[in-house]
Amino acid sequence: MRIRITSAALIATSLLALVACQSSTDESSSGKAADSTATPTATGKTDAGSGGDAETAQLPDMAGKGLQSAQDQAQAAGFYGLTSHDALGRERMQAFDRNWKVCSQSPKAGKHPTDTKVDFAAVKLEEDCPAKDAGEVEPAGSTMPNFKGKSVKAARQALDSGTSITVNDASREDRFVLVESNWQVCSQEPAAGSKLNGQPVTVNAVKFEESC
Repeated sequence: MRIRITSAALIATSLLALVACQSSTDESSSGKAADSTATPTATGKTDAGSGGDAETAQLPDMAGKGLQSAQDQAQAAGFYGLTSHDALGRERMQAFDRNWKVCSQSPKAGKHPTDTKVDFAAVKLEEDCPAKDAGEVEPAGSTMPNFKGKSVKAARQALDSGTSITVNDASREDRFVLVESNWQVCSQEPAAGSKLNGQPVTVNAVKFEESC
């Protein structure tokens, strides 16, 4: 009689252990499923690996501001991919940002992803902004562009790097053209529209405050 009671007790104990083990496994599986679900962060972006959109911010209108102030304000708004160029097309470097002012910007003011590249078109403080941004220099290709009125530096950058270029002082004073962004082209050889096939190029120039 005692043997039968003991056997029954052992069977009941084994069944209880199996039920408890199954319950623990179910709870563990349920917990893993819950952990794999991404939740939004406080900024509105989803956690890494969830495929959420990039963060966006409001880019202010910087036209008329000093270049240094514009850059500082853009960074304060969350934009760090900043660049600038000479709005007059003279290819001058903005070495001292405080000496330049912003004429226009790309992209325009508004809401943009914070990894957007922001480009400021600028002129020196004492200069007037052009009616249209001259933009970056376009490569000459196989045809000679019309460089008249453009800076010698812009002309040089437009031509192939292997081109032999001679720069003369058009005032016939035989001055050295040291800072080419300060000199404007008066005439050129070959003429605009001519085919470029590696021949040497000659430009005659004066300083921008002078007349050709």
